[in-house]
Amino acid sequence: MNSSTIEGADKARILVIDDEPRIRDACRMVLQGMGMEVAVAANGEEGLAMIGARHYDIVLVDLMMPVLSGFEVLAHIREYHPDTVVVVITGYATLEHSIEAMKKGAFDFIPKPFTPDHLRVVVGKSLRYTRALQDISETKTRLRVMVDRLTDGVMACDLEGRVVLANPAFLQMVGYSDNGVAGRPVAEVVAEPAIRGMIDQALAMPTDSSTEMVEVIHYDDRAGGERFHEVRCAPFRSRTGSTLGVIAVLHDITAIKNIERMKSEFVSMVSHEIRSPMNSLLMQLKVILDGLAGDVTDKQREILERASDKIRNLTLMVSELLDLARIESGQVDNDREPVFIHLLLEEQVTFHRAAAAEKNILLQLEPLPPLPAVLANRRGLEEVFTNLITNAIKYSPVGSRVTVAAVQKDGAVAISVGDTGYGIPEEDLEAIFNRFYRVKDSNTRTIHGTGLGLAIVKGIVKAHGGTIEVTSTLGQGSTFTVTLPCQGEVAV
Repeated sequence: MNSSTIEGADKARILVIDDEPRIRDACRMVLQGMGMEVAVAANGEEGLAMIGARHYDIVLVDLMMPVLSGFEVLAHIREYHPDTVVVVITGYATLEHSIEAMKKGAFDFIPKPFTPDHLRVVVGKSLRYTRALQDISETKTRLRVMVDRLTDGVMACDLEGRVVLANPAFLQMVGYSDNGVAGRPVAEVVAEPAIRGMIDQALAMPTDSSTEMVEVIHYDDRAGGERFHEVRCAPFRSRTGSTLGVIAVLHDITAIKNIERMKSEFVSMVSHEIRSPMNSLLMQLKVILDGLAGDVTDKQREILERASDKIRNLTLMVSELLDLARIESGQVDNDREPVFIHLLLEEQVTFHRAAAAEKNILLQLEPLPPLPAVLANRRGLEEVFTNLITNAIKYSPVGSRVTVAAVQKDGAVAISVGDTGYGIPEEDLEAIFNRFYRVKDSNTRTIHGTGLGLAIVKGIVKAHGGTIEVTSTLGQGSTFTVTLPCQGEVAV
């Protein structure tokens, strides 16, 4: 290294501790020539006093000195000033002394006698190292401040399940108020078993998997109210892919849940209020259409029948809105029982065969293998497959085929309802489960519907811990697949 100065060296403070005036003066001259602020001490005791009075970026210390040895000075610096870089100077340039000094925390060593260039190289390397440590420390401080200011709760634990970091929001959400959370087992900090279980699962996750676990947890708070926290857990890994620990994030969604509840209650109330007068209106129209109020002309009958159809569609929409409100309020979770899928599908196919026959559509149930029971709300599952089979019939032309099948895979039961109907355009596939969304083209323009059926289906399936997927080819048909977790009891 031939350069006499180092970038940023004017900010560096160096202390030289050596009992030889010649070495102190030589180091001062070379290092000041590099633009550094240099202080000197004649022995270890004087040097430690100076270190206690102010911070030094780098300390050069002779190993063999009277009063206090360089090893004692090194041990003190490592214990009380761990961010200071220490370079040892030794006239006994043996391998044993060098190794011992490095083991005790020295960054590097300079053997006596040394040249100015050798000193510049070692100090330059030390300075770059201490600058890197400062950058890391400043970055950690900024990140810590950012994490502490987050309104979401953030906690990180190591591979042994001990807390490495937990911001105030996390501690407040889990109800932890003691001091000194770092290093404590997660079980001492987090009382909620569901969160601890998610953390354990993330720690045990195979290294080739990076799945994020998400769960909503309901609490009764101390004030007698309700709290809802969305919990996300995922393992974090090293550059080589080994698991280092787990990150858990808590998001308070109580306000969102309360808004959803109020919305559902409002929809439910309005729907109840609307359904009764509409049913009454339908009855009055039927009285007129039946001729009980006098003769009706053909033109009047046509108008009244159209009005009756519109009111019936509105009544259906109200019923489906009530179903959605029931699902969103969590009522679909109630009254669960073991449901054998093969019996449920046989009943559904038998019930809908008449409607399929009216359009000359072949509705068939594929031979089913032995299937486990599903713990479910029976009425909810009936609604799911009634919607799917009805849609398959409704959106298929005369002479088509609708097929219902089921298989067991990966601890779940997968039930598919496929048709050879009109199909769904690719751009509509992601939107068909949205409320009031309907595919509109030349084939479906005249088909009546509310656009709520598939939203209800998805809500019921999700409430049962399942999933629903759709594949479709325009002009060739669609297949909806519902996957539900099973209970292990196999039908005979």
